[in-house]
Amino acid sequence: MKWSKRGRIFVAEDAGGWAQRYAFPPNPLLLDESTLRMYVSFCDANTVGRVGYVDVDARDPSRVLRVSSKPLLDIGEPGMFDENGVLPTSLVRVGSELFLYYVGYQLGYKVRYFQFQGLAISRDHGETFERYSRVPVIDRSHEEPLNRTSAFVMQDGDAFRMWYTAGGQWTVGAGGKALPLYNLRTIESADGKHWPGHGAVAIDFASEDEHALGRPWIYQEPSIWRMFFSSRTRSKDYRLGYAESTDRGRTWVRKDEEIGIDVSDTGWDSEMVAYASVVEVHGKVYMFYNGNGCGATGFGYAILESW
Repeated sequence: MKWSKRGRIFVAEDAGGWAQRYAFPPNPLLLDESTLRMYVSFCDANTVGRVGYVDVDARDPSRVLRVSSKPLLDIGEPGMFDENGVLPTSLVRVGSELFLYYVGYQLGYKVRYFQFQGLAISRDHGETFERYSRVPVIDRSHEEPLNRTSAFVMQDGDAFRMWYTAGGQWTVGAGGKALPLYNLRTIESADGKHWPGHGAVAIDFASEDEHALGRPWIYQEPSIWRMFFSSRTRSKDYRLGYAESTDRGRTWVRKDEEIGIDVSDTGWDSEMVAYASVVEVHGKVYMFYNGNGCGATGFGYAILESW
């Protein structure tokens, strides 16, 4: 693969109120022929995220058309799984409705945080969302007790299929920093709302240095499915990983060396590249991704030159 970076599109910078920092992770949805909406999470001064959007020109994504003035999905009630932040990871059109799968954050005491996957539904074409439930649609289980989150969801025939991150352990990294351990797993559902309590491993760690695999995104072609995901190691911060499947996502072969995009020498994405989404719009294949600080410097894009 070969990608041509085109620069940063947007970051919330000291705008005040609920959207002061960040813009992550980018979730593109084509609203019409001229508008590509990027659902993201903006953070307040306490790094608590709420879901908003950045609309860009579908033919020139560097051109911002509008930015949401208020949250489309706010944080949950005190004590709920999403009381300390919500962040979008996948959107699926289901009839006249739009399903938004999102991460809910809750702070921990003996571990730093918990992350579980929620679902909100829009009935006005993505302008507003209401929670399907006050609890996660994939919650903690015996096999996956600490994190079940960062889901990519798609409809495949009569079924809904999900690829997500899950884990049940934390480890200690350099300087005594606590690090979560989670890999990529997969499950299926009949309605997109009710899911099994644990999944099969889809992609595991490539080495002992690797401790987190996050935010999968699948780009489908007739003969091959391509998965883009984020890989975090003890020795360096997030980079993008890549895998291919020739059996409609049942098995995957990692080919990280073929990803064709890495950190820049300087600038907003010089320390990490993460949380990629890949879509084709008007005959061009775009990758939208975050840079330094897990989205603190916003999101940008690249254009595919060749597979």
